Amino acid sequence: MVTPVNPPPRHRTSPPQPPDTAPAPSPAVRARLLRLVHGDPRAAAEAAARLTARQRTGLDPLPTEPGALAPELLRALRREIRTLPDDTRQLLLLAAADQHPAVTHAYLRAVAAARLDPRPLEDAEASGVAHATAAGVVFRDDWTRIAAYEAASPAGRREAHRLLARVLGGPGERAGRSWHRAAGALGPSGRLAAELGIAADRARAAGQPTLAAALAERAAALCPDPRAEARLLARAAADAWRCGQPDRAHRLAARTDTPALDGILALRAGNATEAFGALLTAAARQQRASEATELLALAAEAAVYTGDLRGCREACALARRRGIPPPGILPGLAAAVEGDYEQARDLLRAAAAPTCPGADPPLRVPGSTPTLLIHAGMAALMLGDHTRAATATLRAAARARADSTPVTEAQALEFRVYADFWTGRTSAAEAAAQEALRQAYATGQDNGACHLRAALAMFAAVTGDEEACREHAAAARAQALARGLGLPAALAQWASAFLDLALGRFPAAAARLRALAGFGPGHGHRAIRHLATPHYVEAAVRTGDTRVARAAHADYERWASAVDSPDDLALSARCRALLAPGAEAVEHYRTALDLHARGTRDLERARTELLFASALRRLRRRPEARDRLHSALEAFESFGAPHCAAQARAELRALGTPLSAPAARDPAALLTAQQLMVARMAAEGATNREIADRLALSPRTIDHHLRGVFARLGIRSRIELVRLLDTP
Repeated sequence: MVTPVNPPPRHRTSPPQPPDTAPAPSPAVRARLLRLVHGDPRAAAEAAARLTARQRTGLDPLPTEPGALAPELLRALRREIRTLPDDTRQLLLLAAADQHPAVTHAYLRAVAAARLDPRPLEDAEASGVAHATAAGVVFRDDWTRIAAYEAASPAGRREAHRLLARVLGGPGERAGRSWHRAAGALGPSGRLAAELGIAADRARAAGQPTLAAALAERAAALCPDPRAEARLLARAAADAWRCGQPDRAHRLAARTDTPALDGILALRAGNATEAFGALLTAAARQQRASEATELLALAAEAAVYTGDLRGCREACALARRRGIPPPGILPGLAAAVEGDYEQARDLLRAAAAPTCPGADPPLRVPGSTPTLLIHAGMAALMLGDHTRAATATLRAAARARADSTPVTEAQALEFRVYADFWTGRTSAAEAAAQEALRQAYATGQDNGACHLRAALAMFAAVTGDEEACREHAAAARAQALARGLGLPAALAQWASAFLDLALGRFPAAAARLRALAGFGPGHGHRAIRHLATPHYVEAAVRTGDTRVARAAHADYERWASAVDSPDDLALSARCRALLAPGAEAVEHYRTALDLHARGTRDLERARTELLFASALRRLRRRPEARDRLHSALEAFESFGAPHCAAQARAELRALGTPLSAPAARDPAALLTAQQLMVARMAAEGATNREIADRLALSPRTIDHHLRGVFARLGIRSRIELVRLLDTP
């Protein structure tokens, strides 16, 4: 079969509008709703009007059955289908049954086997419902296909599935045959349930989680044994989660009691603190070592998200009791918590090893290879190896796409943005974060979305978008604190502090960064506090409070020396320079810049040049200070960091250097990645609401971004925007 196309349907209805008092669905709910209705705006409007208050805010799962999402639209489309001749409807039913939940490519064989006349499809073509191709039938859109299936009687549907099952039997077609046999069944059958369960296992192993979920759910419906039914429901829920069907996964999970499943769902969409306990319990109970290993790897991720890294020691102890090598970053984190930085370095290097070209993770756990690649990327980030981190996370995302698991792909992109950010590719990082945020929302990963919003706050701080920084940081912290997510809570706090630092609000920056040290798990994160040390030292020196800064730097220096990362060593040398008196700082700055030359954190290299130039100016070494400032200014402008650039210009003015007006640049250089996306959509004629739906943001946020676009480009209307972007 070919993939259905979606031209504008001829038959339209006017779905009921939500009452004026009903709050609009949250961005995450809107993204999931659009995915559930196959992107159809008619169905989305009707479905949104039918949501409960708890569903609108994401507290309850959304309906997943078409009849519960858009019944009015379906009724109208079914009436349209029923106006067609009986022979035409029979062919449409057969084609629809062949295309869901997966295309089984059996339609043409079924038509030939039943000796059906294909010519009645001409009536469907004349009405615009569907058209025939050499490969089969292409429906007008997904909802027309659903209507063609539901317009038939239950008996007619069962007969269509039985016919399709009879012609399926070739290599690789057993899963499809089992599905159609089950869909044609009249009632419970232990034999059919067992057949479907085996087919689901095969589909899962073949990287077809959507089909596996459908097979396992149908097997549970046919299973007469309650215990076996519960196991099948748990597998169906896990498969539904992996393939990006969060609402279906939550509804299925509610019908079973499985700690492993509860832990997985809580890790990405619930309370991460509870996730750690559930995953550890499940790992202790799991008989198979491979599955226990995967659960322990997920428990390590829960510890990372919550900031409760001491839990890694407990997880490592459990692994030792089970005779299992602690997976991924788990042992490295445990060693770091103990303060054994040399051992932590060696263990993290081992975890990062899968990023080497052509290498595979040493632990071949079914379905967990992308997970271990994500761990490799996280380990590389901790070691300051951003090139390796980018390679690992990109490979994880590619593996997840190949496995049809968008949930894992979105998580890989969460950590990919760190590598882009630290290497000065802020626009690329922001665009990647926006894409990952949309995917996290659509797949129900609210915790991942919270982490990404905190990252977007940091990008906004660098690019000078103060309002966006505040909005993202506030939203991230509110959700993080409600769910025990120490990582995004700390990252959002750091973003606000970085903005203060870039704007010269040094006491505020110092207070925010100092507070990071007092935030425990669920409210803060030791790794973020550690990464923020160079900025804290800078803010503390500016405010004359260096006592705590010296202690923080001592620990940072110990870690930098252990991992031998050029970037970390460079930042440590910069801290020494800031804490050193007068001319003594100069050599430390030179050491820092020499180390930066071997590293990848170009944004921090530019900040080091700025600080060095400021010190040189105070020492009256004006020519060298001027050269350093010009270099830093050029870097800040290329990174799109206007506040840092303003600091460099202020230093140049203090030297008496005349400054020409910044050269005019194209919109792509003047705008942040998100502003550019909004501007292009607006120039193409999209309304604020349409842009908000596409980007999974609020209309208020889109309005703010457009005002920022107009201000940066010096324009006042969308007409000028169209002209500036050369949009037809």
